[in-house]
Amino acid sequence: MLYRKYGKTNEMVSVLGFGCMRLPVIDGDQTKIDEEKAIPMLRYAIDSGVNYIDTAFPYHGTGFARAGESEPFVAKALEGGYRERVKLATKLPSWLIKTRADMDRYLNEQLERLKTDVIDFYLVHALNKNVWPVLKEAGIHEFLDEAIQDGRIRYAGFSFHDQLGLFKEIVDDYDWSFCQIQFNYLDEDFQAGREGLDYAAEKGLGIAVMEPLRGGNLVRLSEQAKGIIDQADVKRTPAEWALRWVWNHRDVSLVLSGMTTMEQVIENVRVAQEAEANSLTEKEAAIIDAVRESFKERVKVNCTACAYCMPCPVGINIPMCFSTYNDHWVFDGTPIAKYMYGRLAKLGAPASKCVECGKCESHCPQGIEIRKELKNVKEQFE
Repeated sequence: MLYRKYGKTNEMVSVLGFGCMRLPVIDGDQTKIDEEKAIPMLRYAIDSGVNYIDTAFPYHGTGFARAGESEPFVAKALEGGYRERVKLATKLPSWLIKTRADMDRYLNEQLERLKTDVIDFYLVHALNKNVWPVLKEAGIHEFLDEAIQDGRIRYAGFSFHDQLGLFKEIVDDYDWSFCQIQFNYLDEDFQAGREGLDYAAEKGLGIAVMEPLRGGNLVRLSEQAKGIIDQADVKRTPAEWALRWVWNHRDVSLVLSGMTTMEQVIENVRVAQEAEANSLTEKEAAIIDAVRESFKERVKVNCTACAYCMPCPVGINIPMCFSTYNDHWVFDGTPIAKYMYGRLAKLGAPASKCVECGKCESHCPQGIEIRKELKNVKEQFE
C-alpha cells in the first residue's frame, strides 16, 4: 500500500480510504447492511494496508434527518483490534445544527455509536452557502477548538458541496487540518475543482477526494470510450483509469472509494499499491482527456447517486431515475435502460408522480434542477 502525508497533520494515510456509504445491503434496503459481506470487505482492506475509514451520521439511513446504520456497523467491523490499526473519520451533520449545544450532542452521540473515545478526523459535513452562516453564528469555531482540546477529536476538517468562491472563504475562515472535495476526470472545474484543490494544498490542508468514480458512472463506458482506452499500451479497467487519474495529482492525499463488493475492494487495493503521483505518461493523460470529452457529449444529468435528495415524499427513487436516464444516452440508447426504468417505476413511483415540492433540490450537493430533469426522464421513458 502507498501512503502520503495528510497535509499539516503530518499523519501518513493510505492513498486509498474506505468510504462506508455504499456497503452491500440486504434486499435493496439501505438500512440493512449485509454484515456477512461487508465486514470481510473492510477487514481485507485494512489487512492490505488501508488505514483510513470514512463514515458519517446519516450514511445507510432513511434520510438525512436521522442517524443511519453506517457508524454502528463501522464500530462492529473494527472490533478485535482493527480500530487501533486505522484512522477513523466521521462527520458532524451540519444541516441539523441550530445551536452550539447541538454540536456537542451529535459529536458525543457519534462517539458512542462508533464505540470510541476519539475520532481521528472529524469533518463538518457538506458545507454550502446555506449551512455555513448558521454554523458560524452557532459557534462552530469554538466547538472545534474545544473538541480538539478535550480530546474528543484529533483533527478538524470539512467536506464541501458548493462554488469555488465559498470554498476559498471557508478554507481561510478557520485553522482547518484537511478538507474533502469531489474530484475526478469529469469534474476538474466542478465545485472546488482543481483550483480549489491547489488553493487548499497551498494552505497546508490535507486533501481527501470523494466521488473519484463519479458514483460509478466512470466505470460504465460507451463503446466509443472503450475504443479510446483500448489504444493504451497498458490495459486497465475503467475504474483503474479513473482512480489513477486522481492519484496522479501529488497534492491529493487520499482517495475515498465507496465499495460495494469484495471484487471492487480487491481491485482498488491492487491499484492503490501501484498508483504513484505523476506516473501517467503523456499518452495516457491524452487518452483520459479523450474519454472525458466523449462522456461530456453524452451525460445529461450530473448526478453522483449520493442520495442526499432522498427520501422523496412521493416515493420517486431520484438517483436511480437519473442513472437510468444517463445510461440511455451514454450507452447508445441501450434497451436495458427502458426495461430498468419500468421495473423502477413499479417498485416505487415513476418520475411523472413528482409534485414539484422542491425538497430534493434543497439538499442536492450538485445543484441539479431535479424537478426539471425528472420531467425529461418522464418524456424519455413514459
